[in-house]
Amino acid sequence: MLETALSIALALITLAWVLNLYRLIIGPSLPDRVLALDTMYINSIALIVVYGIQVDSKLYFEAAMLIALIGFVSTVAVAKYVTRGDIIE
Repeated sequence: MLETALSIALALITLAWVLNLYRLIIGPSLPDRVLALDTMYINSIALIVVYGIQVDSKLYFEAAMLIALIGFVSTVAVAKYVTRGDIIE
């Protein structure tokens, strides 16, 4: 039962990731693209965590934490660049 739920979750998260990729490429404006990229890294974290549960390994959770930290910092940097035009003042 758990394997079926994990497989369905992986498929749905992958679908969400592909739809975010579409918005990243086609997005009408820069803020839409930034939001799509932010959502893509969150979906990537979800994929890694669900796969880590499926294969029963703790290593994937550490990788997900690393991606979360890098994603947060990059989102802040891109938002600052979009609003002010530079990252470092």
